[in-house]
Amino acid sequence: MQSFPDAAALRAPQSLDDLLLYRLSRAARAGSGMATRLVEGGFGITRREWGMIGTLAQEGELTSSTLAAHLQLDRVRTSRGLRSLVDKKLVERRQDAQDGREVHVRLSPSGQQLFARLFPRIAALNTDLLAGIDPSELDVFLRCLRHLEQRGGELIAQGAVVEKADRRSGGTRHRWPQREG
Repeated sequence: MQSFPDAAALRAPQSLDDLLLYRLSRAARAGSGMATRLVEGGFGITRREWGMIGTLAQEGELTSSTLAAHLQLDRVRTSRGLRSLVDKKLVERRQDAQDGREVHVRLSPSGQQLFARLFPRIAALNTDLLAGIDPSELDVFLRCLRHLEQRGGELIAQGAVVEKADRRSGGTRHRWPQREG
């Protein structure tokens, strides 16, 4: 089992286990794997599709670009996910009357039924993950999460990382091994 870092180790990382993003990813994978199995194995939708369904259930009808922004997805991935949900008859689309380029999406009655069946199971999983955490510690944890989200947004806006992922042309497969010169 990996060692668990203290505050000093997080502020001056010396190993993978000391990296905040690594630890957050490990914690997220512990729960998200169960959620993925639930939505894919139990309900036949992907985790991304579940995010779209949940957002539409919460927000109501949205434009596809607003949905993409809300989920922090690019428009291509959002469009693919929506196409799949339309094919599964869980989402309905309509063209904007004033701007024919804009598409509005909303849950179909089947999508609403799916959400009503699935949300309580996901909520129970979340509750189970939080079992044993003192409410005052949970309040601190939520303040820290809020700070991390805000600080991450600030760093993105500042251009803290200038490198860009190039997944369309195969990403690192075309650049590895790294060549000098």
